Amino acid sequence: MMHQLSHDAVWKAIDRLAERYKLSPSGLARRAGLDPTIFNKSKRLAANGRERWPSTESIAKIIDATGSSVDEFMDLILDRSPDGADRLVAPVGGEVLPMPEPSLAGNLADDLPQDMPADLLPPPRSVPLIGLAEAGTGGYFTPSGLPTGHGWDEVHLPGSDDEGAYALEVSGNSMLPLYRHGDVLVVSATTPVHVGDRVVVRTLDGEVMAKILSRRTERFIELESLNPDFEARQFKLTEVDWIHRILWVRQ
Repeated sequence: MMHQLSHDAVWKAIDRLAERYKLSPSGLARRAGLDPTIFNKSKRLAANGRERWPSTESIAKIIDATGSSVDEFMDLILDRSPDGADRLVAPVGGEVLPMPEPSLAGNLADDLPQDMPADLLPPPRSVPLIGLAEAGTGGYFTPSGLPTGHGWDEVHLPGSDDEGAYALEVSGNSMLPLYRHGDVLVVSATTPVHVGDRVVVRTLDGEVMAKILSRRTERFIELESLNPDFEARQFKLTEVDWIHRILWVRQ
C-alpha cells in the first residue's frame, strides 16, 4: 500500500527520533554534523507561512548519526499498529499531498505549498538555465543579482511561483559527493538565505561557487565546501556580488 506523507508527520518523526536517542532536536542536528537550529520549530515554516520540508540529505545524516535505519524512521512517520498495519499520521483537515521525490535532494521544495490540493498547485514552468561556470561571466545577471534571461537556455521544472528561480548545470567533479557532473541546481535569487543553507555565491571578481553558508557576520561570510577535499573559504561582504539559495537539485 502506498502512503502519502504529510509535512507534520515527517517533522514529528524527527522529534521522535531525537527523543528515542535521548537527544533534543538541536542535539540530534549537532550529532549529525548539521546546523544546530536546522530542526527548530521556527524553521519548519517559511516567513510567508509555507511549509518547509527537511532535506533528504539531513534525514540521511540523522539516521546515520543515530545508527538507526530508514525502516525505523518510517516506523516513526507511520503509526504502526501491533499487527504491522500502517496508519499515516496526518494533519487535521485537507488533502495530504505526497512527499516530494527523494531524488530532489537539497533544501527541498520550500516554494511548493504542500497543503494545497494537487489541482491548485502552480503548473510546471520553464526557468532560465546556464552552466555554473558561465554564471561568473558578464551579461547573465542584473546588477541586483537577478537572472537577465538573455543568452540562457531553459529547463522545465515542477510548479513554483518563485519569480527569482533559475537553474545552474554542474560541470566537473569538484562538488562530489553531493553534486555530480550534469546535475541541475535550482536556485532562487529572492528566497532569504540563512546560516546552514546551501548557496551559490558570486564574488565581484566573477568567481562562482556552490557552498554551505556556515557563518555570516556584518563584515564577512564563511563558506564550507561541499567536497571534503576543498577547504572552507572566507570572504569580506565587500568582496561578494550576491548569495543565492539552492532550493533543490535535479539529478
